[in-house]
Amino acid sequence: MDQWLDLQDKVVIVTGGASGIGLAVVKEFLADGARVVLCDLAPEAPALENATAENLLYVRTDVTSHEEVAAMVNRAVETFGTVDIIVNNAGINIPRLLVDEAGLYELDEKVWDKVMNVNLKGLFFCAQEAARIMKAKGEGVIVNMSSECGLEGSEGQSVYAASKAAVNALTRSWAKELGRFGIRVVGVAPGILEATGLRTESYETALAYTRGITVEQLRAGYAKTGTTPLGRSGKLCEVASTVAFLASEKASYITGVTLNVAGGKTRG
Repeated sequence: MDQWLDLQDKVVIVTGGASGIGLAVVKEFLADGARVVLCDLAPEAPALENATAENLLYVRTDVTSHEEVAAMVNRAVETFGTVDIIVNNAGINIPRLLVDEAGLYELDEKVWDKVMNVNLKGLFFCAQEAARIMKAKGEGVIVNMSSECGLEGSEGQSVYAASKAAVNALTRSWAKELGRFGIRVVGVAPGILEATGLRTESYETALAYTRGITVEQLRAGYAKTGTTPLGRSGKLCEVASTVAFLASEKASYITGVTLNVAGGKTRG
């Protein structure tokens, strides 16, 4: 068990924790000795080596439902006694063009609402319910998962980028509101990462179309790191360890910022 961050027995909620970055974050907190409430839409919790009834609670949750979010937070408190940290990781990305004459992948209200509901409304519901617990006890940490494209924009991913830019604004605003109550609010903005199961064929097909390239060319592009000074894609564990650090008392004077974890990649 890694005790450097002093996260042992901290109660952590991780939304969207059944796969990708969220799963890496769950594994990190478990390794640090925390008690984790994993919520996701998956039918059941993923198999985890170090998970027991004493340190992991799975609650199937639709973050776009205020009632389900409130029930999930209540179960966290009933099971583990409190909420110390919440990682708002649940999010979706549906590539679309603003205008597509062919009518295949044009942005419409349905896609707009779906992305915004999960990435913003869901984050709002989760942060609000967790903040109620934190405010009552005078301490806590909210970690919001953003994206590098929320800082830089992204071709074919305008709605996703806009939602993540809004996440950055919420992070800054909530930090100003909640600081007086001992609550820190921080963001993490990953760049290009190693492949996960979230890179589905439908996602890659849509993104390739919006960029006027083939799926094969898109996949080849993942391996190109010319715009990343460190010369490689990031690892999920690197994002997870950053989240854990920011959630710990080692980062006790950091709030209201979104940390770009992207190997130095910028627009230039």
